[in-house]
Amino acid sequence: MKKLFAVLGDPIGHSMSPIMHNDLFSFYQIDAHYLPFQVNGANLHDAVKGLKAIGAAGFNVTVPHKSKIIPLLDGVDELAASIGAVNTVVNEGGKLIGYNTDGPGFLKGLQAYGSSAAGQKILVVGAGGAARAIYFTLAKENPIAVDIANRTLATASELINDCPYGNFSKALTLDVAGINLAEYDLIIQTTTIGMSPNTAEQPLNLNNLSQQSMVCDIIYNPLETQFLHDARIKGARIQNGIDMFVYQGALAFEKWTGIFPDVERMRENVLQQLGGKKKTC
Repeated sequence: MKKLFAVLGDPIGHSMSPIMHNDLFSFYQIDAHYLPFQVNGANLHDAVKGLKAIGAAGFNVTVPHKSKIIPLLDGVDELAASIGAVNTVVNEGGKLIGYNTDGPGFLKGLQAYGSSAAGQKILVVGAGGAARAIYFTLAKENPIAVDIANRTLATASELINDCPYGNFSKALTLDVAGINLAEYDLIIQTTTIGMSPNTAEQPLNLNNLSQQSMVCDIIYNPLETQFLHDARIKGARIQNGIDMFVYQGALAFEKWTGIFPDVERMRENVLQQLGGKKKTC
């Protein structure tokens, strides 16, 4: 019997997950299909109840439901509970269990570039949902510090205070972070600033960027944001958001099937949909 997988979001038409996962099901000869469902907040409870009733094997959750879905599940793993957001649900013997693969997906993408969080001084730009998942994940990896720079200092401070993993972190304004930018080994841009169509915008001044730094932007449309472009011109290593997207999907696929998939195949599939080539160095 064909297994059903899905992604719930609002909107959902832009999602590349169905093409990526259906290709993997075909490649690994798994009798399954992955469908996108646009579900508004008022219908989220009914949607989850319906997926459970028909025996869906698992599903992804995207904006704006990552936090709102938690009370509707039978269980949530430790990391997802601490982050307060779920992006992957697995049907485990009739119980819907929530996980968060966003932060671990970012970390795996970072490790694929020969980098890590351990022993690094890190700056996270932004304090939203993506920043929270990445920050909590990196805080467990024994960094020197993971500082948060945000337009609203109180929001950055709140994020640091919420983290259950001991670390030395500071909340910074964007101006102060820009002045001290050379201190950081790794800089991670987690906001939507610079995303298409507003591609000329930048979240942070890079004048003081060190050539020894690695700069990441979780945006992948455009493939090279102005932020990454300027970082590359200044001699820093850069990484766009494709790796995080691919690895979070790979980790979800592994939880559903027990198979860690071919991430290069996934990356090429995503790049084909975006109509370009990855720009990293």
